[in-house]
Amino acid sequence: MKPVLLLVPGMLNDPGVWDEVAAAMPETVEVRRMATLTQDSVPAMAQAAWAQVADVSPAVPLLVAGFSLGGYVVLEMLANAPRAVAGVALVSTSARPESAEGAANREKTMAAMRGDFAKVVEGIVKWGMHAPSPELAQRLRRMMLDVGAAIGIAQTRATMARGDHRALLPRLRMPASVLCGAQDRITPPALSEELAALLPSGRLSRIDLAGHMLPLEQPGAVAAALVELLARASAPGPTIDNDEGDK
Repeated sequence: MKPVLLLVPGMLNDPGVWDEVAAAMPETVEVRRMATLTQDSVPAMAQAAWAQVADVSPAVPLLVAGFSLGGYVVLEMLANAPRAVAGVALVSTSARPESAEGAANREKTMAAMRGDFAKVVEGIVKWGMHAPSPELAQRLRRMMLDVGAAIGIAQTRATMARGDHRALLPRLRMPASVLCGAQDRITPPALSEELAALLPSGRLSRIDLAGHMLPLEQPGAVAAALVELLARASAPGPTIDNDEGDK
């Protein structure tokens, strides 16, 4: 039986943000992608993610990978995991809750989205990527414009209300990969370093010549890290510590 890898996208992304990564994965893994476009909270997104893999037998290894907002979703999934997870990848994300400064900035962003969404998108394209080609910048621009302001505002509110999962990380004993762009100005690499340090089996990949949008900017490097994670996850072992024993 093939292991299943679930890919969770980031804010203002549709599942296509993972297209190049998914295409680079070997045929020995079943890749699934979910959307975070209709739920109004990170817990609701996590529930939807679990529903996406509800048909996967407990005997089949399940791995989950989340990018940015998707990383918050993955951590929420693991905080309330109904089954074992064989491996986890956290890409351009953090386990921290929203800070007061971050919340204030997001309020301003939501107001700007209501006023001139296209201008906000241009700012994200400029700030979120490191030296993208015109074609790559246009692809991200088109994706975000297609997702739209209403969903962007809802996702921003969900992000502001996310939980603090730092205390969870030492209990996650499954193989874990943490990826960040060396030039990420949205989720600075220090936050990925914190994740990797708190995860017992965490391995950090700091990818040069990349900003925040790693699945688009460096899909080959992301895919390579996921292939390596699959290899590590093939070895049996505990996944999550809890009061009743290992899941």
